[in-house]
Amino acid sequence: MKSDRATSGYLSGQLLVAMPAMTDPRFERTVIYICVHNEDGAMGLVVNRLMDSLTFGELLDQLDITAKNQADDMRIHFGGPVESGRGFVLHSSDYAKEGTITMENGVGLTATIDILRDIAEGDGPRESMLALGYAGWGPGQLDNEIQQNVWLNVPADDDLVFDTDLETKWRRSLAKLGIDVTLLSGQAGHA
Repeated sequence: MKSDRATSGYLSGQLLVAMPAMTDPRFERTVIYICVHNEDGAMGLVVNRLMDSLTFGELLDQLDITAKNQADDMRIHFGGPVESGRGFVLHSSDYAKEGTITMENGVGLTATIDILRDIAEGDGPRESMLALGYAGWGPGQLDNEIQQNVWLNVPADDDLVFDTDLETKWRRSLAKLGIDVTLLSGQAGHA
């Protein structure tokens, strides 16, 4: 029997990979983990782009949290252009507290300050990614963009979501589908 996701057409728990046709510079060559995708729209976090303007240590200082165990070297990702001051932690399933949403593939999402405290104290999840902001789509908008050859979807795995090699994540995501990046074109063809 097929899962609800396979029959629904929704992409929650998968990765979106920007195609060369992506013209929005905020999303060019991005890989986005889709947290929620349903009839009301979609929400995801960019997993391969860092924030330049803020370090984790500075964020902890702003929140008056003291870091232990070198936790202040965590990198902050550009999660997307929506609510850029709001933080989200995408993480492994070994961490679950009040406010944690666990997705069907076992990845957790927590947007409370408590997870930042736990990470700073060395009690956070085994794997995590902190993002400020998110990518959001209204009803039908993401489906329309996929039909326009702007995105491909790829099954998510921990290496693509959590590893720190951001420079190759876009290429590796496409390679997971068997796609050679050098053969991709930004132009849609017509027979």
